[in-house]
Amino acid sequence: MKKAYKIRLAIAITILTLAILGICGIFYPVKIFDIQFIPVLERTFIDFSIISLALLLGITILTIVFGRFYCSTICPFGIIQEIAGLLFFRKRTNKPTKNYPLKYFILAITLGMLAGGSALLIRYIEPYTYFGSAFTLSVTGLSALVVVLFLTFFKNRFFCTNICPAGTLLGILSKISPNKIYIQKDSCVSCGLCQSKCPSGCINSKDKTVDNEICVKCLKCLGVCPKNSIKYGREPKEAIKFSNKRREILLGVTAAAVFGAMVKAGMVVKDKIVEKFKDIILPPGAESEERLANKCFNCNLCVENCPNKVIVKANKDFPTVHLDYTKGCCDKNCNKCGQVCPTGAIKRLSLEEKQKTRIGMAMIIEEKCGKCGACINACPYGAIIRAEGKIVINASKCIGCGACKQVCKNRGNAIEIFAVKKQSLI
Repeated sequence: MKKAYKIRLAIAITILTLAILGICGIFYPVKIFDIQFIPVLERTFIDFSIISLALLLGITILTIVFGRFYCSTICPFGIIQEIAGLLFFRKRTNKPTKNYPLKYFILAITLGMLAGGSALLIRYIEPYTYFGSAFTLSVTGLSALVVVLFLTFFKNRFFCTNICPAGTLLGILSKISPNKIYIQKDSCVSCGLCQSKCPSGCINSKDKTVDNEICVKCLKCLGVCPKNSIKYGREPKEAIKFSNKRREILLGVTAAAVFGAMVKAGMVVKDKIVEKFKDIILPPGAESEERLANKCFNCNLCVENCPNKVIVKANKDFPTVHLDYTKGCCDKNCNKCGQVCPTGAIKRLSLEEKQKTRIGMAMIIEEKCGKCGACINACPYGAIIRAEGKIVINASKCIGCGACKQVCKNRGNAIEIFAVKKQSLI
């Protein structure tokens, strides 16, 4: 167990490297983002598949059996904080981190809204989203990264232990785990070395206790104890202390009430969020403006992995990712956006399904058309033809990919691509 920390850290850095390559669109390895907890939780419910359910159950079972290894080994934003903590090394006060009740209400509010149908709140606090938006230079992501790094400097993994909704939920699950970090009291001399090295502040060397709910299982403490008194495994029965159940029950009931209220709030927000946004063309598989605006986390993985860079980040025109045909067109032979989307906000369409999904409709502006015919040759679906001396569009074949607009010799002004209210198969 002395080497456990180094082995765990090596695995974490490998996962972080693969995650960075994936989010930057350089190399997308074995769908590394499919194992991100909150995104896979949402995808299981809105774009169900056996694989997504298996991944969700896998993370849940891993946490219940072994504790919060997800936070220290799989979550890229958590790994960044760990590395930052090593770089920001400074002498600390060695005081254990408090387990603040506020985090349970953050969890209830964000997950309640999500369950009600809106990702509006979760995208501003979820760690995976922070990671993706920061590495794609989104203002929201960069701002969040600066704030969390500031917290890391003073409080190390405070975001993970007392703010992050994913961490809070996993912490609750880890409380019932049979395998815990614990202190063997008869050999411990309360030197405080383990406490000073603990990034989550879960060790109280004076009382010889470990709060396994906020422990992220970094395993650093196992290698620093001079008496080998820090153990990982089944805690001896005589060492187990029962917490204040009455306080926990009251807190749980209150948080559950908040969750229920936020579910209703999410339903209201879901219907209101797109009222001021009109005529936005969405990636194939997004279905509708309302659905994407309420399901997308804005991780920007689709933005970076789009080969034609036609998918753009959220802006004043729309609160989530969408298409911008001034950047290019939607490639007929590409369905990557749906394949890399971890939340199911963009459905995973097969290439054949994608090619039949209408995302918009092209229209020829006759008074601006020079009848050059460039659009006829460029249309990959054969939807544009010449008839009676005019350039016309066969509406039954057009899916609104924008290829025609890209080649229009009138700077694209002779062709307009209009959004459809709801995507459908042609």
